[in-house]
Amino acid sequence: MATTSAAVKGKGVGPDGKDTNPRGIPYAPFVDKVEDYVSSRSDVEPTLRSFQEMVAKYQFMEQNLQRRVAGLTDKMPDIEKTLETVRFLKLRNEGDDEGEGGGIETTFELNDTLYAKAKIGRTEEVYLWLGANVMLSYPIEEAEELLDGKLEAARRSLRNCEEDLDFLREQITTMEVAVARVYNWDVVQKRKEKEEEEKQGKGKEEGTAGG
Repeated sequence: MATTSAAVKGKGVGPDGKDTNPRGIPYAPFVDKVEDYVSSRSDVEPTLRSFQEMVAKYQFMEQNLQRRVAGLTDKMPDIEKTLETVRFLKLRNEGDDEGEGGGIETTFELNDTLYAKAKIGRTEEVYLWLGANVMLSYPIEEAEELLDGKLEAARRSLRNCEEDLDFLREQITTMEVAVARVYNWDVVQKRKEKEEEEKQGKGKEEGTAGG
């Protein structure tokens, strides 16, 4: 006999036999037979409410991941640009070791519309913003290693987020189908009950007429 707790405790299982994806997001239960979740019409409302709560949780996670993807998408170009600059300075230093240097003439930004010319000589260290108004100096080799690691971590995180977004969309679809099946089951049961009541009513009328 099904109980309303089945809807609350019901867990989906993936192709690998696990109940979550690699980042711990649970699979949605696949409702093949509605009778596994509801045994009577009194179970319909709590079951639908449970399923709708699960949909809302998936949608909340989806929104958080979308914000994270947007943040990573904005952040990665800055890391790439900084890494390219560090590697350029590293190459210039190597050129100086061979007597090919002499400094770099460039412009730097004072504000949005004002730039100034500057000449950068040989440099052994760079200053990197680490966030929260914190800037630290690093030797060029360490700066390159740090930025390379940050870029790879951001790319990996972006891939995971995109995979999780696809996963969440599948789970939301699964739960929306489950909601529709339980709702349709309830409609069919209502129709059956109505037909049964009509039959019983006709039987009583015929019995009264025959008496």
